[in-house]
Amino acid sequence: MRRPKFKSIVAMANVKLSIKASAVILASSTLVSALLGIFRDRLLNSYYLDTYPTGIDAYTAAFTVPDFMFFILTSGALAVSFIPVFNQRLVTGNKKSAWELSSSVLNLMALATFVASILIMIFADPLIRYVVGPGLDEAGTILAINMMRVIAINPFLMSIATVLSSIQQAVGRFVFYALAPAVYNVGILVGIVWFTNGINIFGVQIFDGGIMGVALGVVFGAILQVIISLVGLIGLGVDYEFKIYWKNHGFRSVLRLLPARSLDQGIDYVNTIVNTNLSSRMGAGAMRSFQQATALHQMPVNLIGVAISTAFFPKMTEDLGEGKEEEYLATFRTALRTIIWISLPVAVIAYFARGYIVSFIKNGGDQLIASVLATLVLAIFARSVFHIASRGFYARQDTRTPFVVSIVAVGLSTILAILFTVWNFGPEGLGFAQSIGAVLEIIILLVILNRKSEHKLFNKVFWRAIVRMLIATAISGAVAYSMTKFMPLRSTDISILATLPKFTVITVAAAVAYVIAGYFLDLPEVQPIVDKVKKWLFRNV
Repeated sequence: MRRPKFKSIVAMANVKLSIKASAVILASSTLVSALLGIFRDRLLNSYYLDTYPTGIDAYTAAFTVPDFMFFILTSGALAVSFIPVFNQRLVTGNKKSAWELSSSVLNLMALATFVASILIMIFADPLIRYVVGPGLDEAGTILAINMMRVIAINPFLMSIATVLSSIQQAVGRFVFYALAPAVYNVGILVGIVWFTNGINIFGVQIFDGGIMGVALGVVFGAILQVIISLVGLIGLGVDYEFKIYWKNHGFRSVLRLLPARSLDQGIDYVNTIVNTNLSSRMGAGAMRSFQQATALHQMPVNLIGVAISTAFFPKMTEDLGEGKEEEYLATFRTALRTIIWISLPVAVIAYFARGYIVSFIKNGGDQLIASVLATLVLAIFARSVFHIASRGFYARQDTRTPFVVSIVAVGLSTILAILFTVWNFGPEGLGFAQSIGAVLEIIILLVILNRKSEHKLFNKVFWRAIVRMLIATAISGAVAYSMTKFMPLRSTDISILATLPKFTVITVAAAVAYVIAGYFLDLPEVQPIVDKVKKWLFRNV
């Protein structure tokens, strides 16, 4: 009997991939999701940033607490505590315990986030008025409260999707895991394009439209994410039970690991709440401008740091699970060098081409968003490195150390953000505080990880490579700066068609300069690129 075509396609997509293929898929999907995010923000900014800044600030504030609850209860906290324990059981052939563990985690997370969602709906009013949006006017406050109550269901929906995606990630299946963020943005786009015009079913108007339609699109995107995550389980032999196995040793291990990482996530998100609160006091539109700059700097972090470290993480846990300390260190070192190699030129290009980048999310660009983005350039590099540095600890099932380091870094960032606001540095001061805290965090994490390792993590070969990368980055930056002077942004450049060609030329020129410099500096990371170029140029010889 032939299997249905749909199941065959899913089975083909759900094959286990190599680290390299996984990284490519994750990076590609992150890029697609980022492009959809740019299109989403462009539509929102075009519709509301100039014409209804109070509304767009309200929308930004409404996201903060639901996102905080998702991050602190689930998000990366679950992935890094669940995957090593789940993987350990699969590697040793204890599938029964593994599926009991996954069922228990799914049910517990769903229950916890459902309660959190209800509480957010109940306390939306004081949360907006006193925690995240005290600077909003009364109209913006009421709108933000209503939006928050709609978006409050997101922690529940997205926690389910995250558990399902973590199972796929643990067994090295990344296709549907990678698709989930993209479909989430598709849902929001549906809200912007269609729901804002009202919802009519069989001639009955059930929703009048307006910016509240965007909030409905957010919920629709979360539902799509759950659906695509469910599809990704087909063929994995998942044995789900509507039960929490409290006595399961793996589940108990996750519960021991989860609090530290959850608090770590929560501490990190304290920065977001503080910055939202402070920026709400800086005038209409300031909150949205800071959030947009933060979102732009986060895109390369997700594309580089998250994608690469996520692809390497299962291999690191397997190495340690099999007692191969040296192989774990080699895997970690490869991932770290790869992230540094890519993130350095990206950060430099982002600095010099920030005006072009901002024009992608708002016609004609925006000086305030560009200024804040400039202050977050160091954070692009540091936060990309952070994702692999923290996973170096999580692979060891150590969630406490990154948590303690986060407290120090976030504490410093929060103090600096408040001081810079008092000193009237504006939204740019909030960006400087973020960058300083991020750099401090990775320095401390890498120093501690090096001391914890049985064998030396950073040797002379590593440091020589970093120095050569910095030299190549300086050359790349000089090219990027020269190209921006050669092709400056003009007042007539108010569309993507006008700015994209210039940005592309600047980026390609800087990237080519970086690769050429790396080649002459004998960096091994350049060799795969050189080999592919040679193969392409001489394929007919």
